[in-house]
Amino acid sequence: MASLTAGSAAPVSSPRSSATRLAGLLAAALHRADRALGFAAEGHLRACALLLALALVCFLPGFVSLQPMDRDEPRFAQASKQMLETGDLVDIRFQGEARHKKPVGIYWAQAATVAAGEALGVEKARTTIALYRLPSLIGALAASLLAYWAALAVLPRRGAVLAAALFTACLMLSAEARLAKTDALLTACAVAAMGALARAWLGRVRLERERAPPSRGTALVFWLAVALGILVKGPMVPLFAGLAALVLAIRERSWRWLLALRPVPGLVLTLAIVAPWFLAIAWKSGGAFFGEAVGHDMLAKVGTGAEKHWAPPGSYLVVFFATFWPGAAFAALSLPFAWRHRRDDSVAFLLAWIVPAWALFEAVPTKLPHYVLPLMPAVAILTVLALARGPVLRRRWETVAAWLVVAVPLGVTIGVVAIGWQLDQTIPWLALPPLLAACALAGLSWPAFARGLGEGALALGVGAGALLSVGAFGLAQPEVPALKISPRLAAIRDALPCKTVQTASLGYREPSLVFLIGTDLATPNTGAEAVAFLRAGGCRLVFVEGRHAQDFASAAAGLEAARVGTVAGFNINTGRRTELSAYATGLAGAPAP
Repeated sequence: MASLTAGSAAPVSSPRSSATRLAGLLAAALHRADRALGFAAEGHLRACALLLALALVCFLPGFVSLQPMDRDEPRFAQASKQMLETGDLVDIRFQGEARHKKPVGIYWAQAATVAAGEALGVEKARTTIALYRLPSLIGALAASLLAYWAALAVLPRRGAVLAAALFTACLMLSAEARLAKTDALLTACAVAAMGALARAWLGRVRLERERAPPSRGTALVFWLAVALGILVKGPMVPLFAGLAALVLAIRERSWRWLLALRPVPGLVLTLAIVAPWFLAIAWKSGGAFFGEAVGHDMLAKVGTGAEKHWAPPGSYLVVFFATFWPGAAFAALSLPFAWRHRRDDSVAFLLAWIVPAWALFEAVPTKLPHYVLPLMPAVAILTVLALARGPVLRRRWETVAAWLVVAVPLGVTIGVVAIGWQLDQTIPWLALPPLLAACALAGLSWPAFARGLGEGALALGVGAGALLSVGAFGLAQPEVPALKISPRLAAIRDALPCKTVQTASLGYREPSLVFLIGTDLATPNTGAEAVAFLRAGGCRLVFVEGRHAQDFASAAAGLEAARVGTVAGFNINTGRRTELSAYATGLAGAPAP
């Protein structure tokens, strides 16, 4: 690939003109990006070091300070916590309810990191959400490096680094790296499998001509990725790989190239890894796991919009410009290249990775943005490949599309200020410098693109992505306490002068509160039930949501309880403001409410 600064304009003589200042800033930014890519292109260790540094900048801000994000994250974390509490590493439960939706892989990984934290002396390890997020962080880091490995099948080292960096900086991966869920680990498994599949596909000509033995390492990577992917999220990795293999086999009119992956020993290895737990859960649940996971979870998502996540076909394309920012605007420009070169083996593989699975997800009624995350490395690779194979075309619509790279950081900056002011009457001033810098870098990417410097435009977008992560996740969200309802309620419980506090919540039932308070959190349905809970004796605490306040007050006549705190905030799941009051009994000298 050419230098980022190739073809840049000579400095204008007037140093005071805005055009000159813009040209100077652009030249300086492109020079630094060019040096970084040049450094990475000198060796695989350097490339991996650069990608890891970028990934840590993108993923670590806010990793500890971000509250448990309802509702999925604390459900996963709570189920993992209950494995440690009960010692049962087979069944998956949330409080008393069986959680038979996903296989056990993520729960084992989270339980292992929390157990390691306890062994190292981490205080309150079982309610420290960052420990449960470590498998997601590791998965996101692995996905970044594996995207580089997959890209090396079709791109030189410099281009592979840029493609992996573009994927690493995307908003969706950055978000999933901070959430204790399955998707970051699933993406790492999917990218590993697709990187191995790419080598089998692109190496088929050499295999036929030279009769060279297939790489055992590539086949091992593929089947390990498939097996671990099944343990993490069931059939998704086989689905991604299977759809791509089917399309390519039809194109080739042969399945023989798949022999490079050694399917017979690979399937035996996969069964050896996944079968023990599946057999154990089938025996323990009496087959209920498969009925719930397949019948109620997977088929419900295929047939209807499960859990209120219905959206029409085309929704992924609409949100793609935000979820794959900063690369989405430029990825759209690679579509003409992909169509013109669809018969090229590399392009054909990338299209087989993207198109069938994307079309399937668009057809399924249930839609969540992270479903297409495992396809985004292929989009990044295709984007860089389009830049490497030909000049950047600058038709009017492409120049306008390139401006979309500025829209997301500008929108996030405005949104952060508006949310902070509306919810807490504060402006997160510390977040504004990196957010404005992200806007500036994104803004510089447009003139870089307009000058035909597509590689430079992508590199500047990656820098903007890193700065946006620092500003939004690292500095802005800690300054909005209105969003942190459950941690503030847990702080009230922790401040009570009791060694053990029995706790209940009337009205507010977010999984994050269960995770932070404890598995035994009671959830009464009426004010009378909440009052009966407080009358049961000992040190007891109940949180009462505002819409149940009158019901509770009517039932609490004559109850000697202390009002020990109030929390007002915004519930992002219901989209409403809420206020909860905390009442405690069993405290010496407590006044009546």
